[in-house]
Amino acid sequence: MSAPSKNQLSRRDFIKAALAGIGGLIGALVGLPSVAYLLSPVWQAGAEDDAVVSLGALDNYPIGIPTRFDFTRTRVNGWERTAVSYGLYVVRKSESEVRVFSDICTHLGCRVTWHPDIQHYISPCHDGHFDLLGKNISGPPPRPLDEFVTKIENGNLIATLPPFKRTG
Repeated sequence: MSAPSKNQLSRRDFIKAALAGIGGLIGALVGLPSVAYLLSPVWQAGAEDDAVVSLGALDNYPIGIPTRFDFTRTRVNGWERTAVSYGLYVVRKSESEVRVFSDICTHLGCRVTWHPDIQHYISPCHDGHFDLLGKNISGPPPRPLDEFVTKIENGNLIATLPPFKRTG
């Protein structure tokens, strides 16, 4: 047996190269999909800020009486899941006119509640008062309650998130 020349590959070197190539191919076939799976939440488009929420049948809301409605919205952003609770008051002014107000005081973000005896929404933080249509009437709140854009479809009331900020 003669010694291998410089241009010839030894059996040992061929086996090493073949095993390295096969191992690299197997690693790529398993590794690339695994990395794609782990990173896929990052590449997905996040939930839009605007969302449509069905508030149920319009007949559920009596005319002239603010009616409370609560719901929770869950958003997924990558690996993070966030739940946000919303509270709102539906004020039906007539058969076809409806306004929906946030229950968050515009002063410090406390939850307002409707008091039928004095016909005001009252914030427990610094005693802010709002009238039936959410206009600030006393206390430190700087502006009216935020309002949701609404529409009526097939007898159902639909609100669009987020609420818009009203001025004076």
